[in-house]
Amino acid sequence: MDKKTILVGVGGGIAAYKSANLCSLLVKRGYDVQVLMTEHATRFIQPLTLQALTKHPVIFDTFAEPNPSEIAHIAVADRAHLYVIAPATANLIAKLAHGLADDMVTTTALAATCPTVVAPAMNVHMFEHPAVQENLEILRRRGTLVLDPGEGPLACGYTGRGRMPEPEDIADVIEAVLHQDRDLEGLSILITAGPTVEDIDPVRYLTNRSSGKMGYALALQAARRGASVTLVSGPTHLKPVPGARMVYVRSTEQMLNAVSEFFPEVDALIAAAAPADFRPARTYEHKWKKSQGPLQLDLVETPDILLAASRLKRPGQVVVGFAAETDAPVDHARKKLVEKHLDFIVVNDVTAPGAGFEVDTNQVTLIGKDGSLESLPVMEKHRVADHILTRVRQALRVSDGERPL
Repeated sequence: MDKKTILVGVGGGIAAYKSANLCSLLVKRGYDVQVLMTEHATRFIQPLTLQALTKHPVIFDTFAEPNPSEIAHIAVADRAHLYVIAPATANLIAKLAHGLADDMVTTTALAATCPTVVAPAMNVHMFEHPAVQENLEILRRRGTLVLDPGEGPLACGYTGRGRMPEPEDIADVIEAVLHQDRDLEGLSILITAGPTVEDIDPVRYLTNRSSGKMGYALALQAARRGASVTLVSGPTHLKPVPGARMVYVRSTEQMLNAVSEFFPEVDALIAAAAPADFRPARTYEHKWKKSQGPLQLDLVETPDILLAASRLKRPGQVVVGFAAETDAPVDHARKKLVEKHLDFIVVNDVTAPGAGFEVDTNQVTLIGKDGSLESLPVMEKHRVADHILTRVRQALRVSDGERPL
C-alpha cells in the first residue's frame, strides 16, 4: 500500500525547531513527509536538517523549480493527503486567512485540496489579539483544523498560551484526521465539561467531584470525527483537546455566558459539565478566620445553563443534557429531559462501579424525547462519547427532515 504524503509547512518562529521532531515522528509512523519552509523559517532551522530526516529536498524558494516539467507548489499540493503548518506564526495565519500567497507555504496552502491543520505558536499577547483570533476563526469556518496552543513559559519570557502544541500531539491529530471516519464533518458542536467553582472567600470555594473526563472525551472524539468543536471547560487537570477551541471558565455564571455566546452559531450543544447548583449569597473579601467564629453560609441558586440554552434554541439545533444521579436515575433524568426541553439526556448512577467520578469508564443510559431508552454497558469514556455523538448526528438529520442513519 502506498504511503500517505504529509506536507509540513514551517513558519518563521522560534518553535520551528520542533518541526524536526514532528517530521521524525511522522516518518517513523510510516508517512512520506515533504517539508515546505518560509524564507524566515530557514533562519531558525537549516533546511538540511529537515531534508536528512525526511529524505526529500526541502522547498523554500518559490522561484527555484526543481523539476521544470511541473510547478512545485501545485505538484506537492496534488500529492498531499494532509497539510500541517507548524509552527504557524501570527503573520502566516493572517496570510492564510486572507488568501495572500507570496512563499512556498502559502502558495501551496491555496493549491491544496486536502485537510489542513494549523498549529499556532507566538507570544501570548499576540495570540490573544483580536486580529489573530478573528483570522483563526476565518480558518475554522473554512474547515481548517486549528489546534489550540499550549500554555506555559514562552521563549519571549512571558508565561501563557502560545506554545506550539507538542509534536506528539500534532502527530496524533494527523493520524486521527487521516484514519478516523469523519462523519461529523461540516457540523459545529459546543461541549461543556468539568465542574464550576463558587468562591466563599479567597481560599475556600464550593464545587463538586466532576473530573471533566467525559466532556473532554466527547470533544476529542467529535474533533477526530471532523466536527468543529468548542469546549467550554471548568477547572480540571486535563490537557487541552487537540483540534478543539478551548474556552476556560471558573464559575457557573461564566459558563452560562460562554454557552450563551457560542450556542447561537453551533448545530448542537452537549452539556456534559457539572456546574455548581448553588453559590454563597455572600463572598468574603478576606479569608474567614476561626477566631471570627463559625462560618454560616446562606446559599442561592446559580443560573440554569441548560434551561437558558433551551430558550435560545432555534429549529434544527440539538441539545443534549447529562444527569449524574445517586437514586432513581432514570426517573430523575426523564423529569430533567422534559423540564429542560432536551432532545435526549445521558444519565449515569455515580455510585455504580465504573461509572463514578475520576475514572476512565462510564455506564450510561440514553433517554430520547421520543421515549426511547438505550442502556450501555460499562465501557471506556471515549467509546461512550462515540455512542453519544452518533445519536447527535442522527438527531440532527431528523431535525433537518432527513431519515435517521
